[in-house]
Amino acid sequence: MKKILILSALALLLLNCTPKKQNEKLPILGYREVVAKEVEGKKVIDTVYHSIADFQFVNQDSALVTNETFAGKIYVADFFFTSCRTICPVMKTQMLRVYEATQDMPDVAILSHTIDPEHDTVALLHDFADRLGVSSSKWHFVTGEQDNIYDIAQTSYFATAMVDKTEPDGFIHSGAFLLIDKERRIRGKYDGTLEEDVDRLIKDIERLRREYDQ
Repeated sequence: MKKILILSALALLLLNCTPKKQNEKLPILGYREVVAKEVEGKKVIDTVYHSIADFQFVNQDSALVTNETFAGKIYVADFFFTSCRTICPVMKTQMLRVYEATQDMPDVAILSHTIDPEHDTVALLHDFADRLGVSSSKWHFVTGEQDNIYDIAQTSYFATAMVDKTEPDGFIHSGAFLLIDKERRIRGKYDGTLEEDVDRLIKDIERLRREYDQ
């Protein structure tokens, strides 16, 4: 009887906890600043969160991609290069799962930045996207000035992206997938080489979408 009571208590605890967790808002990552400002003649205290800086790149269709491309959308960002022989193939397999899971979500997009723009031309990125069978209306593979890509990786997304001649392919970068909300804030960071972490990302995309439905 004691065992049954304990199991019943655990089941009740799970029932109480699970919906609450699903409804909890995702954290806002990065630094924040508390500022005083005037609203309608009154001084109020507000919190300003870190957000993704303005950017301008070109995607696999030669179309300009900026912050405005993602206006009103949630998106997942990562950094890769097409000739990468280490973690990128795994990352792209996992990102393809994100693409497929969000196919029917027009408010969700994917942004993959090459960290080897000298090699990864627009034509090569176009061919890369074709081989994956993905649409540029959902998944943008972008290129641009190398310094600009590295700068936004490190200062906006807090991701590693740099040249390193000691590495097998000449670059070092993280396998992180970053979940960005409609206000350009980082709401989650996931290991794009781990299936279970990408499972969590897919669930968090749904959680984040629910925030905008409330």
